[in-house]
Amino acid sequence: MSELTKGFIRENPIFILMLGLCPSLAVSTQVVNALGMSVGVLFVLLGSNIMVSLLKNFIPEEVHIPAYIVIIATFVTLVDLLMQAYAPSLSKSLGVFVQLIVVNCIILGRAEAFASKNNVKDSIVDALSMGLGFFFGLTLISLIREVFGAGTITLFPMGSFDGVIEIPGLVNAPIRIISLSAGALLVVGYLKALFNWLSERPAKEAS
Repeated sequence: MSELTKGFIRENPIFILMLGLCPSLAVSTQVVNALGMSVGVLFVLLGSNIMVSLLKNFIPEEVHIPAYIVIIATFVTLVDLLMQAYAPSLSKSLGVFVQLIVVNCIILGRAEAFASKNNVKDSIVDALSMGLGFFFGLTLISLIREVFGAGTITLFPMGSFDGVIEIPGLVNAPIRIISLSAGALLVVGYLKALFNWLSERPAKEAS
């Protein structure tokens, strides 16, 4: 459980490891974008960690990084095609950031630092931990930015529900700067300070 939950606070990829900041800043204007991107990253993390762990003894050391990128790119292509087929509006909204999962430092970093040195079972747990940590971080950023910056929470439409929840009071007078690029930096900065405090707290209490 400690390994599975490390990605939420102790080793959160966004706020502690400071990885994957490009999509965290760019696609976090709506909650629905965060959900779609997070699921895509989790799928690619799982697939690439499993394949790298299975093939680690067969990939020559001289070409291991290019080999990992090819494996990651294969799963990213699957995610991109599935989004275009079954969630075209989400695919259009995320744009090039779906393809950029290939160079996401979280995925390549876990393949190089963990999956290439551990068995399949541990690699799956690591992928779930980092993927869910990214999901948690990106969704938290998006929720704060959309609620305060637009006064809404945008989800997937279902039946008569158009997917948009309006927050009384904020929808008519939102804090526009939060939805802009500067707002993304402010939100990530304050959340990083909070996560630093949370991660250092157990050590201070123990001393």
